Amino acid sequence: MLDRHIERIASELSLDRRAVGAVSELLDSGATLPFIARYRKEATGDLDEVAIGKIRDSLNRSRLMDERRIAIIRSLARQNQLTAEIEEKLSKAVSLAELEDIYLPFRPKRRTRAMVAKERGLETLARIILAQDERERDPEEEAALYIDPEKGVSSVYEAIQGAMDIIAECISEDIRARSELRSLFWSAGVLESRAKAGNAHPEEGKFRDYLELSEPIARMSSHRLLAALRGAKRGVFSLRLAVNEDDALAVLEEIFIKGDGPASGMVMAAAQDSFRRLLAPSLETETISIARQRAEEKAIEIFADNLRQLLLEPPLGRRCVLAVDPGFRTGCKLVVLDPLGRLIKSDVIYPHEPHNKTREAGSKVARICQENDVEVIAVGNGTAGRETESFLRRLNLPRSISIVPVNESGASVYSTSARARSEFPDQDATVRGAVSIGRRLQDPLAELVKIEPQAIGVGQYQHDVDPSSLGRSLDDVVAACVNQVGVDVNAASIELLARVSGLGPKLAEAVVRYRNEHGPFRSRRDLLAVPRLGPKAFEQAAGFLRIHDGDNPLDRTAVHPERYPIVERMAKDLGVSISELVENERLLSGLSLEDYMNQEGGVGLCTLQDILNELFRPGRDPRREYEAFSFAPGINEIGDLLVGMSVPGIVTNVTSFGAFVDVGVHQDGLVHKSELAKSYVPVPGDVVRVRQKVMVKVLDVDLERKRISLSMK
Repeated sequence: MLDRHIERIASELSLDRRAVGAVSELLDSGATLPFIARYRKEATGDLDEVAIGKIRDSLNRSRLMDERRIAIIRSLARQNQLTAEIEEKLSKAVSLAELEDIYLPFRPKRRTRAMVAKERGLETLARIILAQDERERDPEEEAALYIDPEKGVSSVYEAIQGAMDIIAECISEDIRARSELRSLFWSAGVLESRAKAGNAHPEEGKFRDYLELSEPIARMSSHRLLAALRGAKRGVFSLRLAVNEDDALAVLEEIFIKGDGPASGMVMAAAQDSFRRLLAPSLETETISIARQRAEEKAIEIFADNLRQLLLEPPLGRRCVLAVDPGFRTGCKLVVLDPLGRLIKSDVIYPHEPHNKTREAGSKVARICQENDVEVIAVGNGTAGRETESFLRRLNLPRSISIVPVNESGASVYSTSARARSEFPDQDATVRGAVSIGRRLQDPLAELVKIEPQAIGVGQYQHDVDPSSLGRSLDDVVAACVNQVGVDVNAASIELLARVSGLGPKLAEAVVRYRNEHGPFRSRRDLLAVPRLGPKAFEQAAGFLRIHDGDNPLDRTAVHPERYPIVERMAKDLGVSISELVENERLLSGLSLEDYMNQEGGVGLCTLQDILNELFRPGRDPRREYEAFSFAPGINEIGDLLVGMSVPGIVTNVTSFGAFVDVGVHQDGLVHKSELAKSYVPVPGDVVRVRQKVMVKVLDVDLERKRISLSMK
């Protein structure tokens, strides 16, 4: 069965069958996505983590389907309904829908009209009518033979109606009928909304674009479908998926009608009843459910892309930072962080209303900056953020000190978390929040891994999607980013180490505990001394952990310890030490990689090229260089924006319908995808990314609804 799944997955994803098989074997052996993508390129044909993740998810769905197939076979066996023909059909089914269609006639169900008719002895009559053999049997004459008042059949009419109930259920359970009508619902189904009777719903204005919805479901964008489903869930309106009944009956007529006599008329009437009462409600629910699933997958994909861009945002690096968590009434909390992100001191100033202690606040900031050699001031972009930024820019601070707005989404989540309380047990939540703001400027990845991805605020309809699917996808992204960048094992937090391939929370805690007790790790091999960190975990994790200033220069690179012998051979061939080889462009450029290939050992050109790149730039950070940013001066509130004005902004979120941009007025503006570029943009993510710095033109400002329309044309 696994071979069949591998063949199918390879075909569906347009991948090499051997690569899919290799990924399956590696996953079954306990290998992680980052490890497979980075260190098993020859086996997978250099598949990236996205492709490997799709293979994993497809394999998981296939296994769930196999479990369902086995459950159905067991159920049929218990009912004594399992035949060789049915078992063969089940074994060949390639989708859950197909499996369920095969099982439907035998599936235990509540008492139906057809069941009642069968109990009254009308099943044979139903077969006669369905056969539509007009030359030999008149359906009404046949029906007269089944009149039996004791069984509840008092007339020819009642006999025929009972038989038609049986036929209707038979039609509703027919595999071909369900398959063809399923296709009709997908290709021609129209999603329609109907306002609820009675008083207007309090959220009606929010969903006014969907109150008179009539849109083909096949062409409906993911964000519109999820919004419509949310409106229906909240009771603003009801939704139905409609298809043309004549088209549906034409499908059933083609399958079931064999003539034009009285029996055929009865079968056609039963088909109409079957469609209205049984097939349409079932397929409507199924189609909407699958459409929702696909829309959720698209929303999760967009969220994952946004999160990846946010996590890989350029770090400020090891510089002393004064972080400011702004506020009006409660003041602005200040914290000083050393270049390693450690808290040096905290304080508070009150430069705004109702206090207006501007002079005192300015003197305190200047003194703190001077006493601590502050290089950058990080200002949270929440309440009072723009006002605080303007206040700081008016101070006579050294020009060398940059003032940078920082997106503080999720900082409050971290500040009240158990981890934050453990790290700063003697500080209140405002101090912990300010620390988070400063650290996410120093190293966004290292800080944001401490926050649940859903709280960071870069998703599209994230509360409308399946939480487990969203969580799994976002966990993949976080792990991919952490392992792509690499982790300093002697400085990383438990949260960061927990995301390293092969570790997880418990081993991360063990690593930190060992580090605290024995001092910094001197080599990667020392990790094997950590309790419960065995050879398998070491294999998966070692290449992603960095040891700077360790005993072996390769330990600060992404070269895996299993490949150290290759580098040792390279150095030996050149007559130098490994230390002399690393970063020596002249020597490295003279190497012939083909001389070190070993296909049996899984070492091909892909692996060798990765090794060479690491030797050229050991431990390189794949993230872009940091660039300072500032909003337009004097633009602090939405009322400061004028139509036609061009202002700088930062992309905060990318959706399927456009991008949201922060221009410094506490309300993000929308650049609809039609305004992202002069040419047509089908996928906004192709032209913009989260945290991208852009210039936008103000198209419209709706003060009442607090909506800003922007353009990047």
